[in-house]
Amino acid sequence: MITARAAATFEPVGRSVAAARAFVRDTLQGWGFPDIIDDAVVLTSELVTNAVVHAGTSADVLCVRTDEGVRIEVSDRYPERELPLQTPTRQFGGVDREGGRGLMLCTALAACWGVEYGATHKKVWFRLDLDDRPAGTRSAGPALPVEALPVADPRVRVAVVQIDGTGGISAWNDDAEHLFGYTADQVTGKPLADLAAWPHTPGTSTGIAEALRLSRWEGSYGIRGADGRVIPVYASHLRVRDNEGAPSTVCLLVRDEERAVLQSPPRSSGADASTDRGTAADPFEVFIGSPAPDDLDGLLQRTVERARDMLDGDAAYLLLATDDETELEVRASTGLPSARQRFARVPVEAGTGRYGSARLPSVHDDLNAVPGAVPLLTDTGLRSVVTVPLKVEGRLTGSLGVAAEAPHRYGNEEALRLQFAADRIALAVESARLGELERLRRGSLSFLVEASDLLAGTLDRDQTLALMAQMTVPTLATWCAVYTIADQSSEPELSYVLHEDEDLIDGLKALLAKVAPPDPVPTPGARIWTAPARAAHSEALRSSLRSVGLADVPESSPAPGVSLTTAAAVGGETVVLPLVARNRVIGMLTLGKPADDHFRQEIVELAEDLSRRAALALDNARLYSERTAISQSLQRSLLPPGLPDVPGVEVDVIYRAAGEGNEVGGDFYDIFPIRDGAYGFAIGDVCGTGPEAAAVTGLARHALRLLAREGFGGPAVLERLNAAILDEGARSRFLTLLYGELWPQQDGSALLKVVCAGHPLPLRLRPDGTVEPAADPQPLLGVMEDLELYEQPVTLDPGDVLLCVTDGVTERREGSRMLGDDGLADVLATCTGLNAGAVSARILRAVERFAAEPPSDDMAILAMRMPERPTE
Repeated sequence: MITARAAATFEPVGRSVAAARAFVRDTLQGWGFPDIIDDAVVLTSELVTNAVVHAGTSADVLCVRTDEGVRIEVSDRYPERELPLQTPTRQFGGVDREGGRGLMLCTALAACWGVEYGATHKKVWFRLDLDDRPAGTRSAGPALPVEALPVADPRVRVAVVQIDGTGGISAWNDDAEHLFGYTADQVTGKPLADLAAWPHTPGTSTGIAEALRLSRWEGSYGIRGADGRVIPVYASHLRVRDNEGAPSTVCLLVRDEERAVLQSPPRSSGADASTDRGTAADPFEVFIGSPAPDDLDGLLQRTVERARDMLDGDAAYLLLATDDETELEVRASTGLPSARQRFARVPVEAGTGRYGSARLPSVHDDLNAVPGAVPLLTDTGLRSVVTVPLKVEGRLTGSLGVAAEAPHRYGNEEALRLQFAADRIALAVESARLGELERLRRGSLSFLVEASDLLAGTLDRDQTLALMAQMTVPTLATWCAVYTIADQSSEPELSYVLHEDEDLIDGLKALLAKVAPPDPVPTPGARIWTAPARAAHSEALRSSLRSVGLADVPESSPAPGVSLTTAAAVGGETVVLPLVARNRVIGMLTLGKPADDHFRQEIVELAEDLSRRAALALDNARLYSERTAISQSLQRSLLPPGLPDVPGVEVDVIYRAAGEGNEVGGDFYDIFPIRDGAYGFAIGDVCGTGPEAAAVTGLARHALRLLAREGFGGPAVLERLNAAILDEGARSRFLTLLYGELWPQQDGSALLKVVCAGHPLPLRLRPDGTVEPAADPQPLLGVMEDLELYEQPVTLDPGDVLLCVTDGVTERREGSRMLGDDGLADVLATCTGLNAGAVSARILRAVERFAAEPPSDDMAILAMRMPERPTE
């Protein structure tokens, strides 16, 4: 019958072999099978090496516990590679052969083994049986009749051996001489390790020398007698010191079959309790109580309270392991001075040896004797503590500890009782933890999806910075600060600060301004930043001194209460996450907690995911802002710098470029002085919209000014511009252009010479409301090489208006309707008596109201009006 199962997968890399050994070793240690660990680790090492090195695939390792023993299976994904099976003519595992030694070890060490081939994998398995007598374990039995008791020697001998500080034997009693055959003179001064057959586990530093340095130890090993035979013994070690402070270890040893003489009393627990009806109670319910909490925090809090009461302690705490089992995170406590320990993290392995590990039970008689042995209890006033691991199928899932203010309160018996309780609740805690993780991961996915949508919805840098902070506060942190780096030679700049309490934002910003920004390290992942907490502590101290008049108070200094509040809001744990985009650090995302508070590991991991998305969004916003600034600068250079002041003529222009972010399109206008008393004006439309059309726009506008000021007339100017457009080749575009020259007259009129090359005709509005074309149509530019153009004279009398537009006005559509030339003329007819600015504004309003949709084409409106002379 299978009673437990543990499985793991290892990648095809060299370090996986060591990881597989550790997995098997920890699994069997957790199951309480130390006697077979050596053989299991050796066989697993060989088989995993075959899989990851020779087969070149990942290896699946499965440990199965049964009533008879342990079965371990190693599978790879290369079934075509057959194993070198042994035949009369073919031997595997020779010393000169690369492969086959693992199978030879299976034959030598395992009770049985075999190979199974499948379509996708190849499996090698072996089984190790357990001894009938479990060595080194603690057990209890019922009261037996005398005739059923085991037979022993007439005299039970207890060897007393004392080991000095150097590891040498300093005392050897008569029973030791009788049991092992050595006299005291023969062994005095020799290391006990020379006589001990110690069950060393490969891959760990656990040995007899280390066991002798522990405060107490109990278990089985062997002693080599004078006749060379190994005598199994059961030992109990106690570390002591003499009056001068010199340490030594007293070892009591008996024959292993007489272990009951030294073995600790059998453990008792509430699991043996019965209900009033005589039925056995559930051990979990006995310890936790009924009903059991249905949430993880409630279960953990109930656990620490029951553990404290069970051992009559003053405090208790429970830590849960991270996914990689390298750190433990405080999740529940009772009796500690404050809640500052919640979510604090400590390493699983606190020392070089396995006895400095959270994977094994530990008893500390007096924490004052070993300062820092349990960092979690530093400066709490607690003296003695017992801790035990929570394991599920051999995997470390947490640690449970009970502490007391008095020293020497706990021993092995309390550790056994607490371990028994931990074994009862480990599975329930792990199940609740997995449920909580699943809920957190579902929430994290939803959070990241929403965050990605928000970040992708904007290309504005300032808005992106605000979104980054608003998404983290208060969901992930109490406050947030975003630092940005303009380029590789720039220092980080504090760009945005947010706190969940808006009243503290200014104080937080002022505090962070006094702190040097974190280093822009490109290494991924979060790192602790202690500078804000130190600055907050210093600020709080100065504020306290000022409040009692012990320090000078500058006039600009805030009130003491504000400074203390800000310091408390920043005094907790602070983490910095680099914002890396396109292989460059562009900033840092800083998250903080209030005083005495810590981040959960899951929250930090979620913040790391968010920082990667936010970094790319911020860099995209930066690139977009740079390109937009360049584009706008170039586009503005294509527009006239301003309208000249034409004497006696009112001039107004309205320009609208189609497309988001475009300031210049295919339509253009210009009014410029040619020479004394003469002004040129133009309005044109390049085929198409966007940057390509804008390029021809710039060519046309600058060419018109240059040619006109060289003294060319209207037809000559347009003919040369036509040639320049055709010279552009594939980049050339059709161009309609209305060009004219204007001479204001002393009588309030103006003389014009106009050339209309394929452009909508200019309209003249007379004071009586009459609207008529002011020119005739001629061929457009950019099509034919030889053009014959002519100019037409036009006279504008006082009160007349000349309106010039591009086809974005006349071709305004709504369904099948179009504004057209007639519609434009009708609108213009209503503009009598209006100045030039009012005329152009009314035309634009009429165009916008003609259809519900926004205009999709560029528009330019040029209105020139001759003011009416006042009547005398």
